[in-house]
Amino acid sequence: MNNKTIITIITIISLSTSACKKDFLNLVPQSQQVAETTEDYRLLLNDKRFFAYDFAGGWQGQVLMGDDVAAEGTFFSRAIAPSQKAFRWDDDIFQSGDIDWTQGLFLANLYTLNKVINEVSESTKGTAQQKATVLGEAYATRAWLYFQFVNFFGKSYTKASAGTDLAFPIIKTADVTVQKFTRATVQEVYDFIEADFKSAIANLPLTSESAIHFNRSAAKGLLAKVYLFSDRNTEALQLFNESLADNAAAAIPARLYNYNTEFAPGGKFDPVTSSGPSNSPGINYLDVTESIVAKSFYNSSYSGNGYGNDFIVLSEKTHNLFDKGDLRLNFYAAQFPYQETNPSGRLSKIGVQYTKFGLQLSELYLLRAECKVRLNDLSGAVADLMILRNARMPATISAVPATSAGSQRALLSFIFDEREREFAAEGYRWFDMRREAVDPLLTPKTYTHTLYDTDGAATTYTLRRERLTMRLPYHIMISNPDMPNNP
Repeated sequence: MNNKTIITIITIISLSTSACKKDFLNLVPQSQQVAETTEDYRLLLNDKRFFAYDFAGGWQGQVLMGDDVAAEGTFFSRAIAPSQKAFRWDDDIFQSGDIDWTQGLFLANLYTLNKVINEVSESTKGTAQQKATVLGEAYATRAWLYFQFVNFFGKSYTKASAGTDLAFPIIKTADVTVQKFTRATVQEVYDFIEADFKSAIANLPLTSESAIHFNRSAAKGLLAKVYLFSDRNTEALQLFNESLADNAAAAIPARLYNYNTEFAPGGKFDPVTSSGPSNSPGINYLDVTESIVAKSFYNSSYSGNGYGNDFIVLSEKTHNLFDKGDLRLNFYAAQFPYQETNPSGRLSKIGVQYTKFGLQLSELYLLRAECKVRLNDLSGAVADLMILRNARMPATISAVPATSAGSQRALLSFIFDEREREFAAEGYRWFDMRREAVDPLLTPKTYTHTLYDTDGAATTYTLRRERLTMRLPYHIMISNPDMPNNP
């Protein structure tokens, strides 16, 4: 195979018995065209699979694994085995005959990103600036991808053990002939992510051609998130501030929708029907109004996706976090899939086919608020919270309670609850559960899932601490039998 080959038609090799005999990087796309010009490489990163995911490389699984969701037995019993296993927090979600969406698409993307990073500087018919922009986006996307890997397959970051805890192999080449890989440590992966984001920031423009492409604000915001996750709070705050300033200076900055306006008569989300709000970003993945960098995955609980999450409802614990006047509740209704009324009153997310999981402006404010709390700037954290809460509910109920605003621990807990309200049933909760479990400022929790059986009974599943880290999937282990797996 020509070493300059790229993809124009994506082919993911089937994870069948025959594929199990090959290295897991054989999941990469096969060649159709030769990349020569800078424009060729730019078009590689323009591929829909980098910003609109049918199967989001694990995030559908994270939706099922967060404790913000429960399950209805009628639909749970019909779900495919990996969906049921993910909800039960089984040790191994995928077996030999299962297609592992956690890795399939992400590894294909990694192959392409490595080709771009290694080759674009030698491409033809492009200016130095054009090459730098393409290179910067490839570095940022690879860093973002590895941030997913380390949070799927590595333990939560702790300084004491990050240097020995195993995560995911660091792969820098687009070479399917390599047969053996070793797992890098959590610290090594975090260092790799940091280096990639720094390379990206040095090359990316203030304004990208659209929000589906990285700009400086996105790269800085995500590196700040990496710093926050690894307890580098002072460095994180500086970059959060720069990210928000860069966003404000961009030609078309991300902005928050004000739900008080959009749900009012004549607003963009009006009317709210039995199918959910009209015209919301959850219906149209091209609506990137709130996106610093827009990546979307198909998260419809009605039409189904690879994980078949028709059975998902909001957990009682998460439902109770919402004030009755919180306008985010307009995205939920007490109904089963296909608008059949749920007599239990349990809520399903409606009118949301797509979840944004790149970097949203709402998350950027919440992350900066968290960072400020950790640095004991409580009033600054409350100010950031109010920017979001004033856009999500009437002013009469938006104030942060005094019992939370005056205490570092209480305010940090409130911010985690606010993240749950903002991103319920969208996969974000899994990442927060992992962090809560090792955070000395947060009270340890027991994480449970409830399956509501058809006869009215309920089954409770309790998450074991080991399953806050996913085991490496079958097809990776079968091709690398000497590589240790997670317990």
